[in-house]
Amino acid sequence: MKQNAAHTLHALLQGHAESQPDALLLISPETDKRLSYQGLAQQTERFARWAAGRGLKAGDSIAMLLPNGIQASLIFLASMASGYVIVPLNLLATPAQMLHCLRHSRARLVVTCASLSASVHKVLPELAGSQGAPDIVEIDPDADRFELDGAPLVAPVAPGPGDIALLMYTSGTTGTPKGVPLTHANLLHGARSVAQWHGLGPADRVLSALPLYHINGQVIATLTPFVSGGSIVAPRRFSASLWWETVERYQCTWLNMVPTIIAYLLNGDAHPDDASHTSVRFGRSASAPLPVEHHQAFERRFGIPIIEAMGMTETASVIFCNPQDPAGRRYGSPGLPCGVEARIAGRDGGQVEDGEVGEVILRGPNVMQSYFDNPVETAKAFDTDGWLRTGDLGYRDAEGYFTITGRIKELIIKGGENIAPREIDEALLGHAAVLEAAAVGLPDPAYGQEIYAAVTLKPGAQADAQALLAHCHEALGRYKTPREIRIVDELPKGPSGKVQRLKLADLWTVKEAEKA
Repeated sequence: MKQNAAHTLHALLQGHAESQPDALLLISPETDKRLSYQGLAQQTERFARWAAGRGLKAGDSIAMLLPNGIQASLIFLASMASGYVIVPLNLLATPAQMLHCLRHSRARLVVTCASLSASVHKVLPELAGSQGAPDIVEIDPDADRFELDGAPLVAPVAPGPGDIALLMYTSGTTGTPKGVPLTHANLLHGARSVAQWHGLGPADRVLSALPLYHINGQVIATLTPFVSGGSIVAPRRFSASLWWETVERYQCTWLNMVPTIIAYLLNGDAHPDDASHTSVRFGRSASAPLPVEHHQAFERRFGIPIIEAMGMTETASVIFCNPQDPAGRRYGSPGLPCGVEARIAGRDGGQVEDGEVGEVILRGPNVMQSYFDNPVETAKAFDTDGWLRTGDLGYRDAEGYFTITGRIKELIIKGGENIAPREIDEALLGHAAVLEAAAVGLPDPAYGQEIYAAVTLKPGAQADAQALLAHCHEALGRYKTPREIRIVDELPKGPSGKVQRLKLADLWTVKEAEKA
């Protein structure tokens, strides 16, 4: 079977097992354990029959709370290929978030490990009502095969293209997390779009330390190599000191990163010699806007081109991407539509002229159809023509490139003037001592909102708030200079590394509460 003809992850896996059984799919660098396509197919067959023997039926949800590694990837892929719905749980989830995800997804089974299972057991009593608590299975996250517990083996039902394969929950920074159901067809279209865009094939190998409980780690770092027949080096966590050594050891051909990883590599001591990254064709950055200064500095220092892209959970992590051709790349832009239709809508929902700021709206085969069991939020998310409202503000230029200026809910409106927080961020990042920066608007009796910002400093660098304010005054002018800048150890972030600006506001609300 040709892999591009496969309409489900089950069929795709069978095709790989037939055409390249011994090819590697996954390498865990901490243990050097490896998983081949044939090994995954065999483990998936055993897992599917085992789960069916425990009473799970096609379409039932299996939650996963595991660190990156062989087992996490195996459970992630095997669950979907077996006709079940995988529900990856955030390792940093609060008890309330954990409870909501398990209850809302109606998880029948939770696969976890000894070091993480306490957080699941903590919420079990509240799940023991009419729904019934899920079974909990603890496994060794570093094992190279799934250990069955003696359940009878029963043949499962193969999934169809329209069946849900993945149920992801948004980070919920502005309210209760929403479930995003993605079908086999959604995921395959998204992953194939990325593989085709970057020209990926069986010889390509990605290094990605992004967690499997985030859509980027799932689709870009795992399913994209899977659809193209390539391989993945998946460290348990990111390490700046081991990054280039891992690249060289496993001869990775592309790097899957987020801006935070780029910032730490750029400002770390480790520097690859010429021989250690000759295999790397490009790096890819998504999940948050990449500051232009960091983008250019990384390319100058390491000689590796970075292709900026953009995605979201509701679109299987795929929206925009810059061209592979260096001549077509745009610093500060996530690029051109990749596998989707995209346009900019004005306040009345109509399409605006090129260069005019409005809301980015999307539709395409990788876009979810609805939020899971949430008709109210679904109605808010789509317009009457079926376009998904992203909540992102931006504009399209005459050549079709998109630029994101901020989130609708994060836009700072000072004295009636719209100010994009990213403009403040970029100015602060222009200071030699600043590693990361984020601005936020807070209520102000005179202006409606006033600008505040927080920064982290590069290791060993020194700067005080007054020096940073003076820098902003020169770069931005008085009106856009933050009222106050605070230097912090770290910025609040979600699992993808994206700064959570609404949580950033707590730095000042807590401070004011302490004064009262």
